[in-house]
Parts: sequence; structure tokens; C-alpha cells
Amino acid sequence: MKSLHIGNPAGPASDRAALPVVAATAQSLPEQNHALSRARAFAEPLLASETLDTGENILAHADAVADILKGIGGSEAMQAASYLVYACDHLNKPQEVIAKAFGDNFAALAMETTKLVRVQRQARQVRSASDAPTGQLAQTAAIQTENVRKMLLAFSRDLRVVMLRLASRLQTLRFFAATKAQVPAGLAAEALQVFAPLANRLGIWELKWEMEDLAFRFLEPDTYKQVAKLLDEKRVEREAYVEHMRAQLEQDLNANSIHAKVSGRPKHIYSIVKKMRGKSLPFDHVYDVRAMRITVATVPDCYGALSWVHNHFAAIPEEFDDYIAKPKVNGYQSLHTVVRDAAGQPTEIQIRTQAMHDHAENGVAAHWAYKEAGAKGYTGVSASGAYDAKIAVLRQLLAWERDLSGGHTQTLLEDRIYVLTPEASIVELPQGSTAIDFAYTLHTDLGHRCRGARVDGAMVPLNTPLKNGQTVEINAAKEGGPSRDWLNAELGYLVSHRAKTKVRAWFNALALSETIAKGRDVVEKLLQREGKTAVKLDDLATQLGFDNANALFEDVGKDTFSLRQIELLLRPNEAPQFDADAPLLRKSRSGDNPAKGGLLVVGVDSLMTQMAKCCKPAPPDAIVGFVTRGKGVSVHRKDCSNLAEMVAKNGERLIEVEWGLGQAANSSVYPVDVAIIAQDRQGLLRDISEVFTKEKMNVTGVQTQSIKDIAWMTFTVEVSDSSRLHKVLAMVLELSGVRSARRK
Repeated sequence: MKSLHIGNPAGPASDRAALPVVAATAQSLPEQNHALSRARAFAEPLLASETLDTGENILAHADAVADILKGIGGSEAMQAASYLVYACDHLNKPQEVIAKAFGDNFAALAMETTKLVRVQRQARQVRSASDAPTGQLAQTAAIQTENVRKMLLAFSRDLRVVMLRLASRLQTLRFFAATKAQVPAGLAAEALQVFAPLANRLGIWELKWEMEDLAFRFLEPDTYKQVAKLLDEKRVEREAYVEHMRAQLEQDLNANSIHAKVSGRPKHIYSIVKKMRGKSLPFDHVYDVRAMRITVATVPDCYGALSWVHNHFAAIPEEFDDYIAKPKVNGYQSLHTVVRDAAGQPTEIQIRTQAMHDHAENGVAAHWAYKEAGAKGYTGVSASGAYDAKIAVLRQLLAWERDLSGGHTQTLLEDRIYVLTPEASIVELPQGSTAIDFAYTLHTDLGHRCRGARVDGAMVPLNTPLKNGQTVEINAAKEGGPSRDWLNAELGYLVSHRAKTKVRAWFNALALSETIAKGRDVVEKLLQREGKTAVKLDDLATQLGFDNANALFEDVGKDTFSLRQIELLLRPNEAPQFDADAPLLRKSRSGDNPAKGGLLVVGVDSLMTQMAKCCKPAPPDAIVGFVTRGKGVSVHRKDCSNLAEMVAKNGERLIEVEWGLGQAANSSVYPVDVAIIAQDRQGLLRDISEVFTKEKMNVTGVQTQSIKDIAWMTFTVEVSDSSRLHKVLAMVLELSGVRSARRK
């Protein structure tokens, strides 16, 4: 949809609407002597013979925009800006030239406006040129319209921006109405879906109503003509009725000491159609077809007039609204009621003070005098009531933002930016995002293969923060993956959570694939040694209790699965599998009383005992003893894979053992092994050791090996209770880069 247009003669660049990006803290436009006449004289030689792509003369368009701004209270400086915006495309160094002639604020206003309008024009062109299926096109258009709204908010840090933008769009619609030229659908739709709601939020009904009616006229010409015809058919009768009622009301109210001015209210076709559709009403039942407005001096007079009206006409209770006691979110105040006369004819009546009426017509412009005398704070605030005016406008913009974000509290004005693809699709990103964030937002694979970027046609480093309205093009390799540097926060390559998650997932998948490849190699070599190369790997994994071969390879690659179990499966006649619950255990002959000290209570008194080094048991592990030759009883965990092998050959040597419960037992410590797999990085060993130190676990040994940036680490720590180890391992898992932490 067209707006303030600044462009090459009859070229697409003409759709450059007046919505500048000016920081919320920017100073207001200074009043300059004869600013309006100087600006017009400056722009006239550049624009007088140029036309927009709509066919409208650019200078005439600027004249009309300035006139609209004047009508809603815009100062000369504000009106002057409308000319300078259009001059940008006709100057070699527009920012320097305008800044030198009119000041930095005028230059910033003009340049940023040009950027935003170009962005929105490109987005509309993409929608109109798309050859996607109807349903998909509608969905894409809806998403893009939503993004245009958000982008408008991101650029609208300054009320001048909003006023210029609305005025420009309204003039473009007026031009199409006057020339009866065909209106681009995207332009009219954007007016109805984006700009009219913004005018409504700011309470500028004078612009809102006209923009809605014109846009609706272009979008649904048949419906517009039908309703216009219905209005016109009874126009004489209706106007006579309203005039008679108006005169009588005004006379009666003044006779009852309520000084009032009563007038008929204009009929807005789009609002009538919305009411008909929203309430499924026929035309004759739309109450505000007959409508009038009562303007009084004070708020008490509003309620006095309401009381008189209700006493002399039959009110329709469900149609009464008190927007004085409870104003609308945009500050609108008025009393609304619908009454029937003696003949049963309904009429809508609005009752308000003059101040309420001024606000209803011009919204924030009514109390923003646009003197722009350099008052500190939000642009355009007059000396009187500056703070209140600033807060009022900010409330409206932020309320509109909440409407768009579904009520969430995040501030779109500060936390988001909006950039474009080369095809002019709008992409929303967190503030500070880079080209890599942009690439991952479009597609994960594009992010992985991103190797360079052009921003507004120029190559930039990949960690360059993007800005509102920039066009970003990604240079991607045919294959490859992300760099580990992208995860280094100090280098600033990534900001968005999505992109960081995708990069971490890629490296995790890479490490997993390397682990699986390592495990596959080990298993295949074992099968070769056993002469079992014909065995199907998936069948082998299933028999071992795994879902598939890759799950088996992963555990073998992590060294968490004993190859002996594969060997036993391949040699079924060699030995039975160990069952911890089988009756191989011999009961203790010394009774059930546990030892007093920290030693093991075994089935035979005074036997030498030792902890098995293969599984390193610790209380309260389930344990069993194995009587060795010459070395006493070796104590194993019941789930020890080595024990299973020994039982297969000498099951009769098992003996039951238990942990001692005495004081000495509570003070004893036992070595256990912990296996940790992590993304190798500087400081990893230190960070893990600090966890054990903090939890008062003594580390007696460390083995570590790094393969392709994956660290495989084994810590031997002393514990008095192995169950406490689970808590410590959970803390290790929370460290950056740690993929797994488990007891061996």
C-alpha cells in the first residue's frame, strides 16, 4: 500500500512512505524561520516534474501531505519534513545535504523514512507477484501483514513518524479515488489492516474513518456501492428526520439550562458494513445510520443531557456505553446511547464535551500542539502538559504492541528488529542478531552452510549486528557445518536461542556419529575374530537388548558395554549367563549379624577380602563375593560383567557378602570410577574437578583422552556412600559441553 512516496520518475522506488526511524530519545525538530517555505523551495526543483509509480506528481503529493498534517495540528517544521522526505532519492548525498541545510534531525527523519517505505514497498511487491496457491498465498500475506505491523512499531519511535506515514497513505488513497485508477490490492489491504488500526489506536478518527472507507471502496467495490446506494435511497427522508430531531433536541436542552450544540454525524460506510457483518444485522437495523452528536461544556452536562434524552425517548439498554467513566484504551471518551422515537425509529446519540470531541477527531494530535520547540523528551510535545502528552502517546503505541503480541509483556519496540530477505520477505529477529541468526531463522541447513553475508549489497563480517530494514543475503557452501567459534559468546556470532540450539545440536550429532562409528568398528572386528561376519547387526543388537545396531554401537563406542557379552552370545554352548537371583549363592554360615566394623561380613569368618578393581563396589551397592585361589574373597557388584564370566566357569565359588553397619563402616571410603564424555574445551578438567571438590569428594586419579574435540574422561573418586554420587553427577551434567556423566 502506498504512502509517502519518494521515488524515481514513474519507478517502483516511488513508494517511500513517511515513517522514519528516529530513536525514542531523539530531539524534536527545531523550529526554523520559514521552515515550510524553505523546504518546499528546496524540494521543488527536484520534484516538480517527477511522478510516483501511482502516476501522481511528487510535489503535488507532498503539498497534499503537508496540508493533511496542518489539518491535524502539525507545525510548520512537521509539514516541512514532508517535502524533505521526497528529496532523498534525487540527491547524491542526501543526509549530508539535508543536514547542512536544515539540521541533523531533519536529515535523520528523511533518511530513515525512505528506508522504511522501501522495505514495505518491497514486501507488497513480493506478495502481489507471488505465484503460490491461493491458500498458501493468503497465509503468507497474513504473516507478512503481521510483520509489517511489527516493523511499523519498531520504526515508530517518534510520533512525527506516525503522523507523516498516516498522512501520506491517506493522500495516496485520495489520489486513486479522484483519478479512478486501479488500486494495487496490497496497498488498500495494508491501509485497512495496518494503518487504519494504528490511527484508531492513536484516536485520530478523522484519518481513520476516511482511510477505512477509501480502502474498503477499493477492496470490495460492489459491497461499497450497495451500501452507498441504500444510504442514498432514503437520504432526503433521513436527513429531514435527523434535522428535525436535532433542532428539537438543541432547543429543549438549552431550555433546560444545558448549553448544548447538536449536530448530525457523518455516516461511515465501512463501520456500517462491519456492524452488519459482526452482528448479522440487515441494513435497516444498523442504528448509527441515523446518528447525531451532542456537544456540551462540562462532564456533568454530559450526564444531564443523557438524563434528559432518556426521559423523552425510549432507550435501548443493551446499546448504552459509558466511555467517560471507562474510556477506551486509546483515550476516547463519550456517552453512547440508542433511543427510539414515538414511531419506533432508532437513532444513535453521542454526548461529549468539546475537549472529548477534539480528542475523538484528532486523537493524540489534539493535545500535541506540534510546536516542536525542542522540548526535552518525546518529539513534538508542547511546553504545557509535555509529560502527560508523552505518556499518553507511549501508552497507545505500547497498547497497540500488546495487541500484536497477544498480551505478552515483551517490548517489541526495544527487543526486536525486522530485516528482509532478497525477495523482501520480512524476518523478525532478536535485537543484536547477526547474519548467521538470520540464516538459521530461514532454514537450519542454510545456517549450517552459511559462510558469508551481504547486507544492503555490501559484504560484512558474520558477527555484524543487523539493523531494522536491512536486506540480508546469505552466501552458503554446498556442504559443511557450523564453526565452533559461533558458540563463543565473546565473539558475538550468535544471539538467538534458536540458532545456538541448532549449532549445539549439530556438534552433538557429529560427536554421536563418531562414537557410533568407533563402536561399529570394534563390533565388526570382534565378529571377524569370531568368524561370525554373516550375523545381521540389527539382530545381534536386538538379542543383546538394544533397539537397533546403532544403539549397540553407541554403548560400545562409549565403552559402557562389555564385549564379553557379545562373545558369550556368539558362543551359546560355552557358558550360561549369570543370573544374580539364581541359587548359586551360598548363605552365610556365621549367621545374619553384620560385622561391627567397616569390613565386609562374609560367609566364612576370618577370610581375607578385597574390593574388585573391575567394578569397584561401594555401599549401598548390591554385592556378591567370589572365592579366589590364594587371594581370599573378591567382592564384586552383582551387575559386574567380569563376575558373569567367572560365574559361567566356576559358579560354585560364589559366596554371600554384606556391608558392615558399624561406626568404622560410616567412616570408610571406597574408590569408584566415573566416566564423563564432553565437548573438549579450555577449563573443562578444572570445572569438573571443582564440582567434586565442592562436594567433598576426593579425586585420586584422572585419565583423559581427546578425539576430534570430544573428551573421554575417567575420574576415580573416594565415596562413603555411592548413592550420593548420583547428585554429584547431575551437577557435572549441568556444566557447559558435558554430554554424559555416569558411574562405570
